[in-house]
Amino acid sequence: MRCIKNKIEHNGSGAVTLCPDEPEDMWHAYNLIRPGDILRASAIRRVTTVQDTGSTSSARVHLNLVIRVKNLDFDPQSSQLHVSGQIINETQHTKIGQFHTLDLELNRNFTLEKEAGANGEGVGWDSIAIESLKDAVDEGGKRRAEAIAVVMQEGLAHICFIGQFQTIMKQKIEMSVPRKRQGGGDHDKGMNKFYKTTLETLLRQMEFNTSVTSGANNEAVRPVLLASPGFVAAGFHKYIQSEASTTTPGLRRLLPSVVVVHSASGYTNSLSEVLQSPAVKTLLADTKYARETKLMDDFLEQLRKETNKATYGPREVESAVDQGAVGRGGGVLIVSNRLFRSQDIAERKRWVSLVDRVRDVEGGDVRILSSDHESGKRLEGLGGIAALLTFPIIEEDLDSDAE
Repeated sequence: MRCIKNKIEHNGSGAVTLCPDEPEDMWHAYNLIRPGDILRASAIRRVTTVQDTGSTSSARVHLNLVIRVKNLDFDPQSSQLHVSGQIINETQHTKIGQFHTLDLELNRNFTLEKEAGANGEGVGWDSIAIESLKDAVDEGGKRRAEAIAVVMQEGLAHICFIGQFQTIMKQKIEMSVPRKRQGGGDHDKGMNKFYKTTLETLLRQMEFNTSVTSGANNEAVRPVLLASPGFVAAGFHKYIQSEASTTTPGLRRLLPSVVVVHSASGYTNSLSEVLQSPAVKTLLADTKYARETKLMDDFLEQLRKETNKATYGPREVESAVDQGAVGRGGGVLIVSNRLFRSQDIAERKRWVSLVDRVRDVEGGDVRILSSDHESGKRLEGLGGIAALLTFPIIEEDLDSDAE
């Protein structure tokens, strides 16, 4: 995402103009835009005109519309974001108050304005919104997937991109492979065709240049994880090695980045198992994903040992912060970004205030995990909020949190 213009005032109100470059940018936009915000973007609207004779004609008109956001619909599979709301600028073809849905598109600017209401009706650009904006803007243009996983079984493969903030299933390959029969070669031919199609799709999704001279710029190749039950992934690895030594020498640059691991199936629900593999953890040790995974592993280890240095749940974590246990010396507040998407302004302010207190007053660390990553999904199972503590505490007998 590129920031075209930034006019955020000291009081938290103001607007930014952004241009999404990558599909993952739509996920960032989804986290930035909230109900009540003002969104300006180009749109195509069908306009019906009634002639004096009574006949009607319709045409599609290109407009710049400004809406006050009511709802957001995000499809992570296709990275499409639809934002609906009421029009607040009158044009030749629209009236104030009409409803319209803006479809945000790649390489097309949009302007997002947040208002800081004097009576608490708007939160403006609070600390979490500012942090989300910094995460969204890729000034160097270098943000790419940290790893690529191919989860497969005979005749089926899913190519997934593991990004900094979400995991996206980019392509599904499904082919019919003849059963293995004694004395018949149809099965081997079918598997070779399947491997060929999978490799071509993988290279296209990676934008991998197979020419021999393309490696001269020493550009790092992202890790490629091949996972399957049985020997399908190992067979695919051998196929890549064979292609690299015969028809496509440029594939040799890819081979050092390939890791073969076991999975229960060729479906995407086996991806979490793949990412927990020791070999994969070592390979991804310096990535944001690995750091978040290790954080959740450490937290769950403290829970398992019953050291009283880990707690989870909204009221339990707030109580720990009140006791000064989430501060300097190792205190870590772990929050799911889902909590900041709440349409209830008071609810959002509750969590923003807690984050600001831990970070700015208590001196503790704050980690905001993506609910679209495996680590964030584990956190969701704990209520979306947890904390590692600087010293053991005895938790109070709190009533169940009806929220």
